[in-house]
Amino acid sequence: MGKVTGFKEFDRKTEGYRPVELRLKDYGEIFTGAHNTLHLQEQGARCMDCGVPFCQSDNGCPVDNLIPEWNDLVYHDKWQAALTCLHKTNNFPEFTGRVCPAPCEGSCVLGLNNPAVTIKNIEQAIVDKGFEEGWIQPTKVEHRTGKKVAVIGSGPAGLAAAEELNKLGYNVIVFERAERVGGLLMYGIPNMKLGKDVIDRRVNLLKQSGIEFITNVDVGKDVSVTQLQNGFDALVFTTGATQARDLPVDNRDADGVHLAMEYLTKSTQSLLNTGSADNSDLSAKDKDVIVIGGGDTGTDCIGTALRQGAKSIVNFELMGQPPETRADNNPWPLWPLIYRVDYGHAEAQKVFGEDPRQYHLMTKSFVKDENGKVIGLNTVNVNFKDGQLIEQIGSEKRWDTQLVLLSMGFVSPEHYLSNDANIALDERGNYQANYGEYATSQTGIFTAGDCRRGQSLVVWAINEGRGVATKVNEYLA
Repeated sequence: MGKVTGFKEFDRKTEGYRPVELRLKDYGEIFTGAHNTLHLQEQGARCMDCGVPFCQSDNGCPVDNLIPEWNDLVYHDKWQAALTCLHKTNNFPEFTGRVCPAPCEGSCVLGLNNPAVTIKNIEQAIVDKGFEEGWIQPTKVEHRTGKKVAVIGSGPAGLAAAEELNKLGYNVIVFERAERVGGLLMYGIPNMKLGKDVIDRRVNLLKQSGIEFITNVDVGKDVSVTQLQNGFDALVFTTGATQARDLPVDNRDADGVHLAMEYLTKSTQSLLNTGSADNSDLSAKDKDVIVIGGGDTGTDCIGTALRQGAKSIVNFELMGQPPETRADNNPWPLWPLIYRVDYGHAEAQKVFGEDPRQYHLMTKSFVKDENGKVIGLNTVNVNFKDGQLIEQIGSEKRWDTQLVLLSMGFVSPEHYLSNDANIALDERGNYQANYGEYATSQTGIFTAGDCRRGQSLVVWAINEGRGVATKVNEYLA
């Protein structure tokens, strides 16, 4: 695929972000927005003629993107054909091309002894060009079955399920408890990584294809599952894993200690409603901010707090700093557990002169003033030995802070919907259903995405959304 000797002739070169000093002034996407066609063709030429393309393996792309095929098409300047190839497996490449961590690149065969192909950049460029050229149009559904399906939740799993079911001729209505469609995409990922106009553009296409969206309706509260069952032939639960992992230490109730998703949601709502994320009642402006927990969500908190004018930002990590290269117990083609500098880290370093991350830190308690507001927290340094957490005696430290954001992942979906539907849960509190089958313990109710598998990637949500549509179709056929 690509140029036979391309991987030997060309070095990996990713598309850059906008300069830090410019992008910190707004909430626009960090990407430059301009794709260099010749550069991308050259990068596509680096794709090897692999006997087994591991980018499509179990360790690679969860939606089974036909990566070598569209890399080759890009190399040969066949962009529209590349888009068709991309859409065969991925409903929303404009989302994944922006926010996916690219496990495909981690398992790229070239990555054995050279930097991997820039798969993510090429994917984003293909779909962006598709929209620019007007190649992406609403789906025309020639035949309707007369049967109705309700999808509960409008995140990536719900949107993928809705689109696939609509293509199959079902009348699909998507219920969303928030005021805007998109779920995690809308409120869990800030504008800098995924512009909300990008989401709205795709949602409008889905509407024009025949899918109906009902917002501000919380199924399980505003309307019962039984009521929906009386009006629909099948239900699909794609509510996400929205029950965040908390930190039950002393003074957790202090005013100013918040879950990361609450902070990101309010900031995005403020930005969309008023034009400024600073108008949120959780604004980081002029505050010493501490983000507990890393990952993408922690980075997004850092990037948002910087734009709101935080006085200082520190990011606590319980584990140690990852190595610069793969460890012996982390071989290819597994996801490389290595040290990375994401956009928020680079921005914080530019503003404050150093990486905001502090490693081997465990929070022991929060400190609040006489009015109940958080003014600090206490930590201790920790190490791991034989799987056990060991506190270092004498390493206790007090940190000043007026805003603490807990970014430690998610444990399960909220349970009011599952209680109302009387469906079984697995041992982790997720909606119980086998992968590939997606049927819950109640006939006619299916589930997919994070609420079934646990917190995961957008690409896995799309994978399961597509899969559950197939199973619903088999049930209703």
